[in-house]
Amino acid sequence: MIDLTVHPEALESAVKRAREKNILIPTFIQQRDPGLIPEAVVSKLKNIGLWDIDPLNLFRITWHNEPVPSGGGFGGVNFLEFPNELTGVEARIVATVGKWFPTGAHKVGAAFGCLVPRLVTGQFDPTVQKAVWPSTGNYCRGGAYDSVLLGCESIAILPEGMSRERFEWLSSVAGEIIKTPGSESNVKEIFDKCWELRKSGEKLVIFNQFDEFGNYLWHREITGPAMLEVLERIMRPNDKFRGVISATGSAGTLACGDFLKKQFPLCKIVASEALQCPTLLQNGFGEHRIEGIGDKHVPWIHNIKNTDMIVAVDDETPMSLIRLFNEPAGKTYLASRGVPEALLEELDLLGISSVSNLVTAIKFAKYYELGEQDVVMTVLTDSMEMYNSRLRELTQERGEFSGKDAAAVYAQHLQGLTIDNMEELTYYGRKRIHNLKYYTWVEQQGKTYEEIQEQWYNDGYWENIPKCVDELDALIEEFNAMTGLLKNL
Repeated sequence: MIDLTVHPEALESAVKRAREKNILIPTFIQQRDPGLIPEAVVSKLKNIGLWDIDPLNLFRITWHNEPVPSGGGFGGVNFLEFPNELTGVEARIVATVGKWFPTGAHKVGAAFGCLVPRLVTGQFDPTVQKAVWPSTGNYCRGGAYDSVLLGCESIAILPEGMSRERFEWLSSVAGEIIKTPGSESNVKEIFDKCWELRKSGEKLVIFNQFDEFGNYLWHREITGPAMLEVLERIMRPNDKFRGVISATGSAGTLACGDFLKKQFPLCKIVASEALQCPTLLQNGFGEHRIEGIGDKHVPWIHNIKNTDMIVAVDDETPMSLIRLFNEPAGKTYLASRGVPEALLEELDLLGISSVSNLVTAIKFAKYYELGEQDVVMTVLTDSMEMYNSRLRELTQERGEFSGKDAAAVYAQHLQGLTIDNMEELTYYGRKRIHNLKYYTWVEQQGKTYEEIQEQWYNDGYWENIPKCVDELDALIEEFNAMTGLLKNL
């Protein structure tokens, strides 16, 4: 799954490149606990912007960044709690905030988890190979960014229908951008392009977020503990943690649920998708507008056997809510409903898929009739920084957002949310979804029948993945020692 076999010759090339470009690589334990980062690194970061192309920003791939655009240090995990005045439910809905990662999205961490194991083992040689990042949005942005910081060339692949902001920033970082047909739901077209590149003879390594277990590992070992830290900070003596929610996407973020279930065995893991493309809920297909959650397949790295519920969200709901949360008339109306001013100023921390996660959390709370002592966790994958063009498009399409519009959206898409399009998974409900992996991964992408069976029947399959972290961190430390840069800090 995560191969840590060392290839000495290519490793020597990678070390040489790192030495030339002053690249130090953080360990997983440092990303989990930035208090372990050398003070010399922390001091130098005070003069570096959060998105700057500087190798030291590898140390900012953590949930603990100070929420400032430049020069920040480290602190507690960034999170928001949404009050009853907004959600309409008594349950406490809490979300970690992805905006304060480099690139403004937590997928930069998932990309790190895929690239670094190959780099420090010599399985990827940055001097002769290109890193290919197939994605529906943030992952290829994070991969291209990590590639620059780690001294290698990159190719970003994403659908042509993604937001303009994604392409504009990506063009300044990625070595090459390949636009595939369609939009959010057109994942197969991305996979097809990967096969085309493989057959081209070009020297490259494809880091496919949908089947790379480094994605799963990073979220299980970094995002999971970050969420636990928030829970330990905010939960009162009689509170109960009920569940964690994330859009399925590549299913990487859902791995945090596998970690949290070890701490809270009765909690639920909830996978969310778009109603317009109900792959998990109905074995369905379609096209939708919730950018960042590509679908029409079941990701290879999704531990379906540990997933408890599927929720489908009508994409009109997050599209309407980004207007409510960001347009002046929307904020004015929310203030009149008692939403605190401090939260109103932070609603732009929710991008489109983040709003969908919040909606799913509300539906989950309503389904289980959760009360004020029940805590639900979700994640704000990115912010409106990537979607302001979508707001302008909605205004052109529908006209200015008025106070009446705000009242209607609030009533329908927040207070009026219902428990439709949800499925509590039984053993065979989970197996039904797991079996869908066969058609994409065994028939099309070269996985084996034996491994898909292992994923379902071998209880140790998923538990063995995080066992490599200590060995991986040791390899990272050895890599840093080989560059000789630590002594020059």
